Amino acid sequence: MTTTTGALRITELTAEHAQDVLAIYQLGIDEGNATFETTAPTWEAFDAAKLPRHRHVALDTDGRVLGWIATAEVSDRCAYAGVVEHSVYVHPETRRRGAGDALLKALIASTEAAGIWTIQSGIFPENTASLRLHQQAGFRVIGTRERIGRHHGTWRDVVLIERRSPTIT
Repeated sequence: MTTTTGALRITELTAEHAQDVLAIYQLGIDEGNATFETTAPTWEAFDAAKLPRHRHVALDTDGRVLGWIATAEVSDRCAYAGVVEHSVYVHPETRRRGAGDALLKALIASTEAAGIWTIQSGIFPENTASLRLHQQAGFRVIGTRERIGRHHGTWRDVVLIERRSPTIT
C-alpha cells in the first residue's frame, strides 16, 4: 500500500530503507525520551522483531525517509491475536511536517484491514509531543507504569496508551 499526502508518500518499510530507519531509530534513542534501548539493533534483529505487515515509512518528494512505524506481537496467545504494540519514529529535523500523523493513519488502516482491534504502546511521560500525536490519532491513556525500568541509571515511568478500533467488534 502506498499513499500520498501532500509532500509525503507513505509506503511499505522494506530492507531498502534499513539504513535510514535504523539511523532515525538511533537519533530517537540518543534524545533519551523514546525508548529504554541504548543502541539501535541490526537490521536482522529489527526485521525479526517486527511483524512483516504493518510496517511503513514516510518519504519526502526526493524519496528521503522522514520516519517509520512498525508493530510487534504482544503475545503468542490466541486471545491477543488482534493486539499489536507499535513504535513510531520521525527524524528530528523533519518533525511537525505531518509524517507522524500520516504514519499513524497508515498503521490504523492496515491493522483494521487485518482485523486487529487494539494498537498499544508505552511512552515516556516526558515525550509530550508523542503523547499529543497519539491522542490526536484516537489513542487514549490507560495508565502509567511507575518506575517500571531503569534508563541510564534513573527509574523511568511509562504511560500506556491504546487505540481500540471502532470498526472491529
